[in-house]
Order: sequence, then C-alpha cells, then structure tokens
Amino acid sequence: MPQGSWHQAKRGPCLAGSHNVATDLMLKTFGLFAITALAEIVGCYLPYLWLRQGKSAWLLVPAAASLVLFAWLLSLHPTAAGRVYAAYGGVYIGAAIVWLWIVDGIRPTGWDLLGSAIALLGMAIIMFAPRGA
Repeated sequence: MPQGSWHQAKRGPCLAGSHNVATDLMLKTFGLFAITALAEIVGCYLPYLWLRQGKSAWLLVPAAASLVLFAWLLSLHPTAAGRVYAAYGGVYIGAAIVWLWIVDGIRPTGWDLLGSAIALLGMAIIMFAPRGA
C-alpha cells in the first residue's frame, strides 16, 4: 500500500481480512444493544415468574441486579441518550421475539419476524445515519 493512502489515513494500514471501522462500530453497537436487551428482559421476566407463576420472591433479587445492569449498559453508548433509547427499542423488539421462541417455546409468525426486521432497520437508521458536523 503506498504511503499516505486513504486507507492508512482513515483506518491505519490495510491488512488482508481486516474489518472496516464502520463495520466494527456497527457490530459493537448491536452487540451492546443485544446484551442490554437481555439484561432488561431477564430483569422483567423474573418478577413475571414470581407474580404470575408463583415462583419464589427471591427471584426479585437477581431481577433488580439485572435491571441495574441494564441501566448501566445503556449509559455506555457514546451518543445522545434519546437517540440511544430510540434505537435500543428496535433491538429490544428483536430480542423479545427471540425470547418468545427460545424461552417461551412459541415459534414467531412471519408477521413477528417482519415487524422485528422493520424495527431493526429503524435502529440501524437511527444509529448509523450520517450526522451533520
């Protein structure tokens, strides 16, 4: 690669098989949102088990810890809180549908999957759209 190339200026030296910086950011953002969604769902599901299925009230302890983790994870995003909350909602919808399938044992319908895909597209637009300087 010639000295002073665009790739070096923007991302450092180009290496075969290296990822694009934007792709890395998207994967990290989505991964953080997915972990955040799991923390929120667990934090809400455990009290549900206590309230609706008569499980132990001790489930409220890990539920509270999970919701504290959820709030902390949301704070890790470097963008404006309102934008993070709006975009996170799309990932939460997708995670809830996965939870429906894996934990509740209910196969999502085509409409569930379409709605999740639209919500995830909305998340991507909110988080990764170009911003004015």
